[in-house]
Amino acid sequence: MPRPFWTLTTGFSAAALAWASGLLWFASTIPTSVADTATRTDAIVVLTGGSERIETGLALLDQGLAEQLFVSGAGELVKPDDLMPRTAGLRPEVRDNITVGTTAGNTPENALETAVWARTAGIHSIRLVTAAYHMRRSLLEFRAAMPDVGIVPHAVFPPNVKSDWWRWPGTASLIAREYTKFIVTLAIQRLGLASDDAPQATSDSGSGR
Repeated sequence: MPRPFWTLTTGFSAAALAWASGLLWFASTIPTSVADTATRTDAIVVLTGGSERIETGLALLDQGLAEQLFVSGAGELVKPDDLMPRTAGLRPEVRDNITVGTTAGNTPENALETAVWARTAGIHSIRLVTAAYHMRRSLLEFRAAMPDVGIVPHAVFPPNVKSDWWRWPGTASLIAREYTKFIVTLAIQRLGLASDDAPQATSDSGSGR
């Protein structure tokens, strides 16, 4: 076997082994419970894109764990009134403290959109609500975008994401993709390639989705 081909094959095999080992670590360290359910923060931030997230954020707001709720990544076509059915059971003074962000389309943009809102609203601490498998990468992005803001992670656990993930092709694929995005994000941050330019995020305040 020619030496260049052998070197290439060995390098590829080592990289594949490292990726697979990292995937096992990543999957085994996905949170299975919320470590801190009591600390009060200035705001609750919900990242849209999965089940149970908005409902959890609304429940936390109603429990008084924060005075503000920011829903990030709702999309430009989503308006505050779209949340009305979900907020029907909340006290009026609680519904008035919900803000819907409409510009973010992915996790880095969620972090930047939230950072813009937090600066404007004078927010110094948040409880971050997203799916358990998505939490590690979200924390990377949010801590980079808003290093002066304290963050309490609050994972939700979608029923379609199975704990015995290796038995379920859909869950295995989801976690593999998320792990790959995580290591890419980590590499970008370590190499200093992340952009410091935050977009001018716009938000709609009031009772919302």
